[in-house]
Amino acid sequence: MYPLLLVRYGELSLKGRNRKTFEDLLLTNMRARLADLPHGRITKTFGRIYLETKDNWADLAERLQGVFGIVSVSPVLKRDLDLEDIQEGASLIIQDTPGKTFKVEARRPNKSFPLTSPEICRALGGHVLRNFPHLSVDVHQPDFVLNVEIRQEGAFLYSQVIPCLGGLPAGSSGKGLLLLSGGIDSPVAGFLSMKRGVSLEGLHFYSYPFTSERSKAKVVELASRLAPYNSRGTFKLWIAYFTEIQKALQLSSHQTLSITLMRRFMLRIATKLAEREKALALITGDSLGQVASQTMESIHVINAVTTTPVFRPLIGLDKQEIIDLSVKIGTYETSILPYEDCCTVFVPTNPATRPRLEKVLEAEAELDVDGLIEEALAKTELLEVKP
Repeated sequence: MYPLLLVRYGELSLKGRNRKTFEDLLLTNMRARLADLPHGRITKTFGRIYLETKDNWADLAERLQGVFGIVSVSPVLKRDLDLEDIQEGASLIIQDTPGKTFKVEARRPNKSFPLTSPEICRALGGHVLRNFPHLSVDVHQPDFVLNVEIRQEGAFLYSQVIPCLGGLPAGSSGKGLLLLSGGIDSPVAGFLSMKRGVSLEGLHFYSYPFTSERSKAKVVELASRLAPYNSRGTFKLWIAYFTEIQKALQLSSHQTLSITLMRRFMLRIATKLAEREKALALITGDSLGQVASQTMESIHVINAVTTTPVFRPLIGLDKQEIIDLSVKIGTYETSILPYEDCCTVFVPTNPATRPRLEKVLEAEAELDVDGLIEEALAKTELLEVKP
């Protein structure tokens, strides 16, 4: 029925001289996402992408709903630039579309077509009313819209518009390093970063035997949930050895600052790994005021250890908004599995919510900060995670 999918993109059309670069990256990501599904050619025209289907348009459309940069897709019929042929195509669309009211919308980028857009609407509307007496016109709130686009290469007809993720193609904004815990927040932060074109690698801090192998497997599963959205459709996950740092923090005489000290260690390690991997930013799941380490004072003190930009996509969201997003992207059920990570296993009874930098520096003077960081990096392992 539908030999083509029409793929629309939004803000890519505003990229000016760089537009082709963004479009080509989007095509690359589409091909990667559809690699295991049969399909025909992918053709790019001005403002539109067409994908030839193999009687499997629904499967292809579902897969494209997970590609950043695509605003919507529609299954379309292509007809010659002949009114009778276009009307025949309209009949086929109507037969496949439920509803009792409709309207026609026409676009005519091809100005050589003899009818104007209003004339096309009248001709198709009259044809539908004559041949489908159960239908009536409603130009304000129709059950469906019969769309026709008149282009140089033919007439394209459709009634379905399937919404997609939008955003920018994954990889178009450079590489970032996501601090990925086993909780709800950080996978959502990673998803929102990828929506803005960031190509992600993940960094997880692992404290065996204080945290179990199951907690590590949980994070690997979260990475696999993020992988389909990432550039190349895979996800590099770095597992940093954090046990000795946690032991040292447990022996510290400044227990109320242990979370602050731990987070500063994490940012130091992440900064060094980002420099090595040529990542331009760190990404965390912080939401302002949610826990002790996410007050403005805590964020200020923790951030002081790095000059690398730290992106916090969730900074203005409340917990329910974050949970709703995690459900939508399919990470929530994994995130709530009861396997603790190093951020939750050693939480002090009264963590400092307004830490002072001079006190934190005093506490760090008791620790072999550089040695602990080097040991953690030396024992860091890399996992290549696929969906």
